[in-house]
Amino acid sequence: MKNQLHEVAIIGGGPAGLMAAEVLIQGGARVHVYDAMPTAGRKFLMAGKGGMNITHAEPAELFLSRYGARSDRLKPMLDAFGPEALRAWAQDLGIATFVGSSGRVFPVGMKAAPLLRAWLHRLREAGVHFHMRHRWCGWSETTDRKIPSLRFVMRHVDAAPSELAVQADAVVLALGGGSWPQLGSDGTWVPLLAQHSISVTPLQPANCGFDVGWSAHFIEKFAGQPVKAVSVTFSDAAGKKHRQQGDLMVTAHGVEGGLIYALSAPLRNEIAEHGSALIHLDLVPGKELSRLVAEIAHPRGSRSMSSHLQSRANIKGVKTGLLRELLPAEVFHQPEKLAATIKSLPLRLIAPRPLEEAISSAGGVTFAALDDHLMMRAIPGVFCAGEMLDWEAPTGGYLLTACFASGRYAGQGALNWLKGRDNPTSSAKMD
Repeated sequence: MKNQLHEVAIIGGGPAGLMAAEVLIQGGARVHVYDAMPTAGRKFLMAGKGGMNITHAEPAELFLSRYGARSDRLKPMLDAFGPEALRAWAQDLGIATFVGSSGRVFPVGMKAAPLLRAWLHRLREAGVHFHMRHRWCGWSETTDRKIPSLRFVMRHVDAAPSELAVQADAVVLALGGGSWPQLGSDGTWVPLLAQHSISVTPLQPANCGFDVGWSAHFIEKFAGQPVKAVSVTFSDAAGKKHRQQGDLMVTAHGVEGGLIYALSAPLRNEIAEHGSALIHLDLVPGKELSRLVAEIAHPRGSRSMSSHLQSRANIKGVKTGLLRELLPAEVFHQPEKLAATIKSLPLRLIAPRPLEEAISSAGGVTFAALDDHLMMRAIPGVFCAGEMLDWEAPTGGYLLTACFASGRYAGQGALNWLKGRDNPTSSAKMD
C-alpha cells in the first residue's frame, strides 16, 4: 500500500470517522471523508461547549464496566486505545490534558475547538480529502463481488443538489446515532442498512431526561431550577438497586441532568417493560433520619411550614416545591412520616424524552452483524464504528473514548482487510 493504491471512503466526520481516517492514511491508503454537514465534528464541538470531557482516569476495570452488557465487545478496542492512549494522542496534537476532581479528563482550556482544529489540520496535511455537504443515500446495485458504489446527494450553496457515485476499495461507516439530528446524527442510515439485511437494534434515547407530568403551578414556579445535593435510588425489575448522588434539573416536562442521565438505561428499560419507573429522592442525603425527625418535630410556633423546614432541615425552594407537589397535605403534620418521605420521596417517571433531545443513543448495528474487526458479514469491506454500533455508556468521557477507540479499531480492521486481500496467503492481525 506504499503507493496509496487503495481508495477508502469514510462516511461520517465525527470522532470515530476521523480516527479511522487517521489510521488508514498512516497505513498508506487514499482516504476520503464524506459528511452531510458543512463542517466536520459538529456534535463533538457542541458536546465540548460546557467543558470538553474526553475520557476518565478511573481504574481500567471500573472504566470498562461503564459499558454494561457491551463491555466484552468493547474491551479489545479499549485495550488497544484506552484513556491513557487517548491522552497521549491529544498531547501529540499539542493539546495537554488534566484530571479533574471527579476523575474526568479535560483538555487544558476546556474547549473542543482547539483539539478539532489541530486534528483536522494534521489529517489534511497527511492527505485526507474532505467532502462536506455529501449525504450518503445508500448503495447502487451491483452484480460483481466488489463493494457496491456509494451514492451521495451533494448539497451546493448556490445550485441545486446533485448526485454522485463513488467506488471504494473499503468503507468505514461512522454515521453516529440518532440524537442531536440538527448536528448530523439523525439515524437516516437505519433503513439503508435494513435494505441489505444488516441487523440493527432500534435506536433509543440514552443519557436523557424523563417525563413526570407536573402540575401547571409547579411548572410555572420551578421549571428550569436545579435540585442540588440529592441522591436517587431505583430498584430495577431484576432486583438490582441503583444509587447515584449529585444534582438534577426540574424541567417543564419532568427531570433531567447528570444524576438522571447516569440511570437512564435501567430507567428507560423499566418504563418500556412496565409503563413507568419509580425512583426515590433523598433530599438531605447527609442527614440521618432520626435527626431529621427530631428537627421537624421541634415546635414551630407561628412560623409557616416552609419557614420551619428551611430553618430546621435546610429544605427550601424547589425541594419544598417537590414535597408540596408530591405529598398529601396531611403528611406535613406528621413529623415522622414527613421526615421519612424527605429521605425517600417517591417520583414516578412515565416516559423518556424524545431521542432527538438525548445526549446520546442506545441501539444500533448489532455486533452479531459484524466480525471481530467490525466488518459487516453481509458486505465484506464495509466496517462500522462509533455511536452507530449497538452500545451505550453514561456521560463522563466514556462515550467519546469508545467512539475514538472503535474508530481506530475499524480503521485498523479495514487496513488489515485490504492487506489480506492483496496477499491472501498472509494472516494480518489487529495491531
